[in-house]
Amino acid sequence: MIPAFRPVAALAAIFILVPVGRSLAQKDQMVDGIAAVVNSNVITFGQVRELLMFRQRSMNQQQMTEEMKEKMKQSQEAAVKDLVDRQLIIDEFKTQGFQIPEYVIDDRINSIVRGDFGGDRTAFVRTLKAQGFSLSRFREVEREKIIVQAMRQKAVKSDFVISPDKIEAFYRKDIGKYSTPEEIRLSMIVLRPDSGEGDDPVAAAREVAGEIRRKLADGADFAGMAQMYSQDSTAELGGDWGWIDRKTLTPELNSVAFSLSPGELSDVVQVGDAFYILRVEAKKAAVTKPLSEMRDEISQKLYEEERLSRQQKWIDGLRSKAYVKIF
Repeated sequence: MIPAFRPVAALAAIFILVPVGRSLAQKDQMVDGIAAVVNSNVITFGQVRELLMFRQRSMNQQQMTEEMKEKMKQSQEAAVKDLVDRQLIIDEFKTQGFQIPEYVIDDRINSIVRGDFGGDRTAFVRTLKAQGFSLSRFREVEREKIIVQAMRQKAVKSDFVISPDKIEAFYRKDIGKYSTPEEIRLSMIVLRPDSGEGDDPVAAAREVAGEIRRKLADGADFAGMAQMYSQDSTAELGGDWGWIDRKTLTPELNSVAFSLSPGELSDVVQVGDAFYILRVEAKKAAVTKPLSEMRDEISQKLYEEERLSRQQKWIDGLRSKAYVKIF
């Protein structure tokens, strides 16, 4: 008696519609060329194109650059590998003598009709036809999805645990990912020499900057002065640079800006021939999220990485026992 295969409960569709490789005896597969052979099954370039059809359709609407062509080539290579892996899994499913009960396929299709077509089966069939699929072919595609998902989950036990030491090591290694740098809310006025300002335009710009600085110290409105005098792109915004970190300004300006307290006005700062007046409106200290706050997120990430690693080892084991030829 052939054992029934009981698929895992979570069987959401994650694959684009792609039929399983057919037997070498079926000559209709040979028409568009062979991309790969897995045991006695052929994977055609038609299947590869089908896997990529949505991406290709989007890319064909644009002018194909060399970079886009290279990305398409990489996508095609990845698609062939994906199809080979799927065929290996399906062959293993058959070798183990498993079967998918027809009611599982029925339930899956009924769920699609309800969720994506509001229960309108006619609209569902019409959409399949427009995309070049028959209902019987769609059933086979869904059968393959269920097989692949369920076999992947069956192959890797989910009862392994990520150790606290591994979580902490990951946290320490990438602690920068969990840190927010020190930031300041900055306003700035920038003055540059005007070639029409006498014999020494730099000295003239320094004098104007000094006068603006004195007026600001006496209570003049910074935003108004910036709009009137600043030669920076933020002049219309009243010199408001918003929140910045230490990667935004030059080292000379950084050293001044981050030394100021909220509300404090800098002296006139000369960098090259330009003059700057800075005011810090507010500050945010650097913050690092504690391990206790990140533990669950890191644990889930490491768990998923380990699960995928184990799945890949299983696939590699299937590949080592099979005949696989990629053209």
